[in-house]
Amino acid sequence: MNSISNIKVGSPLGFKSEIDLESPFKIETSPSLLNRNSSSKDEPIDRFIPNRVAMNLNNIFFNNEEVMNANEKNLKSSSNEVTREDQNSKIYSNLLQTQILGEKNDNVMSYKTDNSIQENPKGKNFVKFKSEKKNYDRENCNPISYYSPLTLNFNENHIFNSNFREPPRKISKIPYKVLDAPSLQDDFYLNLLDWSSLNFISIGLENAVYIWSACNSKVNKLCELPDNQLICSLAWSPQGNHLSVGNTSGQIQIYDINKSKLLKTIDAHSSRVGSLAWDGYLLGSGSRDRSVMVRDLRNPNSVVHSFIGHKQEICGLRWSFDEQFLSSGGNDNKLFIWSLKTGGELVKFSQHNAAVKALGWSPHQYNILASGGGTADRTIRYWNMHTLTQQDCIDTGSQVCNLMFSKTSNEIVSTHGYSLNQIIVWKYPSLKKVATLTGHTSRVLYLSMSPCGQNVVTGAGDETLRFWNLFPNNKIKEINGINSSTLYANVDLR
Repeated sequence: MNSISNIKVGSPLGFKSEIDLESPFKIETSPSLLNRNSSSKDEPIDRFIPNRVAMNLNNIFFNNEEVMNANEKNLKSSSNEVTREDQNSKIYSNLLQTQILGEKNDNVMSYKTDNSIQENPKGKNFVKFKSEKKNYDRENCNPISYYSPLTLNFNENHIFNSNFREPPRKISKIPYKVLDAPSLQDDFYLNLLDWSSLNFISIGLENAVYIWSACNSKVNKLCELPDNQLICSLAWSPQGNHLSVGNTSGQIQIYDINKSKLLKTIDAHSSRVGSLAWDGYLLGSGSRDRSVMVRDLRNPNSVVHSFIGHKQEICGLRWSFDEQFLSSGGNDNKLFIWSLKTGGELVKFSQHNAAVKALGWSPHQYNILASGGGTADRTIRYWNMHTLTQQDCIDTGSQVCNLMFSKTSNEIVSTHGYSLNQIIVWKYPSLKKVATLTGHTSRVLYLSMSPCGQNVVTGAGDETLRFWNLFPNNKIKEINGINSSTLYANVDLR
């Protein structure tokens, strides 16, 4: 069939400080001075000497019971002061790790009045700030006192709780749009869907390529191959103005999307080209002939790199965000990392027990790569390129077809095949499930993300494309110096 029909589905849719009333400054006088003649100009006059107790901010901010008097302050040794600073630093670091990095820390710390940090046995209280305004407990949505940050009290009643989190984000369980994609191939080794930076979606249906505009929902046929050839892979250039198309004859065709014109045809491989990946002017291609080729499209007849190592068809190909490494997964259950700098193999991983199609590099930590295995494996594995070792592994319970990190949050989305056909959003690095979505009645073989990073589109063997709103909006994110909210202001993804 030569068209995609649009089927819409309804959208889901005054300062207080507890200090002693005694003045923080005291006047020191002597009888001899009081008896002197005040008219004498040569003699010194009385002067104020500050009480050093009140000059110590730690005593004002952290001692909730009473302000220490001058004698107690003088008894404190310098070693105790250093210990207090170390403890404060540890508490602050713990809070930063929890709130900014999103990492779970099981150590719940409280600041005791005896200057010791201990585990809180109950772990129920949170840090509170005092002022005249009311705020809300962000976990339980209950009104709480809001203290001024200048009077943070660290005692047994006010605790830094490492489980303090914002409420979970609500993700709609149904897609906001569904498109019919007749004759979409149910082939695990192909890559027939991609979303461009200019907000166009390309989809390969049998021997034809269609372009769907996410701005106005218009559909155009870009090209149609002879009947004896089929579309095997699609990939947009980073600028979004060129589309590469791989076919069963081992050729790669480059199209100018603005002119809907074929620019060049490259005889790239001796067998079908199932995976393509762009890196600036460089185009990587993986084939059933077991080779990975990298070409500079300014001179497409010249092969920059030829990577040989896989024993069977290459079905996954992804460049790292720092453009230094090319990862490839094959039907031989192997994951290779190729170095662009050395022009050869950096490392080979053999831990998967099935074909490796799902590959995803983190845009937040360039050294982190996620890979997923097929039906006999069912795992998502995380690799660290600094140490060249496996960092984590999780069994998903079903075939892993695609992996993609979020652009706006430290999360990753995976799509699955036999036998659950799910779409799952995971928190990284805790690897906890954020949401599980269902709707496809066949394995979810294809996945791509919108340019703004909020939405994804999935394709399956049930011949449908489904659009999901998964990730939060990042209004202040800068893309090459351009504010993303301005860049996509006129783009209606719904």
